[in-house]
Amino acid sequence: MPREYDLARVLNSRIVAVIRTRQSNVLIDIAEALLAGGVDVMEVTFTVPRAHRVIEQVADRLGDRILLGAGTVLDPETARTALLAGAQFIVSPAVNHDVIRLCHKYDSLVLPGAFTPTEVLSAWEAGADVVKVFPSDTVGPPYLKALRGPLPQIRLMPTGGVNLLTAADFLRAGACALGIGGALVEKEAVAAGNMSRIESLAQQYVEIVRETRSDNS
Repeated sequence: MPREYDLARVLNSRIVAVIRTRQSNVLIDIAEALLAGGVDVMEVTFTVPRAHRVIEQVADRLGDRILLGAGTVLDPETARTALLAGAQFIVSPAVNHDVIRLCHKYDSLVLPGAFTPTEVLSAWEAGADVVKVFPSDTVGPPYLKALRGPLPQIRLMPTGGVNLLTAADFLRAGACALGIGGALVEKEAVAAGNMSRIESLAQQYVEIVRETRSDNS
């Protein structure tokens, strides 16, 4: 699909689940639990062992039912590997202009990470579809709101520090979407094989998005 379609899907979902686990053998189960809970946009980070193979497996199993991305992408070579494996968008913790250009070449969504206003603007001017504000746990929703003041045209996705207590505040502060990792894909639940817990958490975040939309309507 063109990246405009994928962007619309991210903005509609407003949740990007970040799957970062050393247990790659259960990653498909995690993805299916997230989907069952209503979260259909997710990224597999390249800290996962054999991440490109896991991306292939998830893409084969779930297909168009999810929008699948690759995270912790640091260079264009990794980005290309991820896209050829089936990733539909690329997320990075930093601004790498070569990664952004590579994604444009493949008409793929790109979400580079930035923190300061200068970095955020640099990412946007380089062609970011969404700028991942990372690490957001050190500053919280007030910082996102402050960024939105002079930069209202930039789509911002806080990642780090987004949990059940802060998710609504980040959305009200102007987040176009939320990057949610360990507060959604809990390490304890993964270790115990408790996929119902992950499904339940997904449902709770989806409900927060729904309620926040209602507040703004």
